Amino acid sequence: MPSVNPLQERFHRELAVGGLLFLLLFLVGTLGFQVLEEGWRPLDAFYMTAITLSTVGFGEVYPLSDRGRLFAVFLIFAGLIGIGYVVNRFTEAVVQGYFREQLRARQERRLMEALDRHYILCGYGRTGRQVAAEFQAEGIAFVVVDSALAVVEKAQAAGFKAVCGDATLDETLLRLGIGRARGVVCALASDAENLYVVLSAKTLNPAVRVISRASSEEAIAKLQRAGADTAISPYITGGKRLAASALRPQVLDFVDGALSGGNRAFYLEETLLDGDICPYVGATLSEAKLRSQTGALVIAIRRSDGMLLPGPSAETLLRDGDTLICMGTAEQLRS
Repeated sequence: MPSVNPLQERFHRELAVGGLLFLLLFLVGTLGFQVLEEGWRPLDAFYMTAITLSTVGFGEVYPLSDRGRLFAVFLIFAGLIGIGYVVNRFTEAVVQGYFREQLRARQERRLMEALDRHYILCGYGRTGRQVAAEFQAEGIAFVVVDSALAVVEKAQAAGFKAVCGDATLDETLLRLGIGRARGVVCALASDAENLYVVLSAKTLNPAVRVISRASSEEAIAKLQRAGADTAISPYITGGKRLAASALRPQVLDFVDGALSGGNRAFYLEETLLDGDICPYVGATLSEAKLRSQTGALVIAIRRSDGMLLPGPSAETLLRDGDTLICMGTAEQLRS
């Protein structure tokens, strides 16, 4: 279950105190009238207590003795104090945004329940913002989680689904629908935090794909040992891209144009072959006629054992579990 907000916890406690105070006053009032006014039925004493505490002024049930009237005065003042306490707590709750927080929490729960086959983006720093922008360009369903409320508000202002929480905690991942998630992207600031997220995500949903940011080659190895499907260092990748831009600028521009951005003329995409539904498993690329039927070009094949076949020939056999890496327009790849 999600942790309770300190404001909510304090308000619940104070409201419980107010409720117990009124219950105690009714009990004391009912017993007091029965003891002080001989012959009163419990219902008469309870009714007299109710109209006294509420100060409605209906009059006495039976004529009161002096002791009974002094007791009624005590109940009136005690009731006013109790009502004042509860009204003060409600006013403070409104001023401090408790009810607004409750409404936000309900909206968040509905949002989380609606998520399915989505990505959980942990962290909305410089890396996380870029990932969110790419997901948005691709039309991918995702939710951002960050422990800093100001950062979450920035993500929401950018039009993203975002919640405030600690992504290293199991309860946060459960709240974000880890069981229904398609993948988790760990873009937190430290390797230790990302490691915790990887361990939690894989424990809660072993089938979920986890991609993590890492600061060094050593961190990459540790994250992969912990269960990360892919670990990427922005520094290592950035250095390679700088070198590629210097040595092969046109190739890099071509690959960038196929991999990122929302206004692409062509795409690089991967497709997993499932032998139960794909009629081309067991056929060669020539027999499948993918190029002639769709226009998409198969530029590589990743076998289920991890072996990569770049530039497959027409005689390359398609197997169950192969991942086809294809290039083409959006319409060609859909076909």
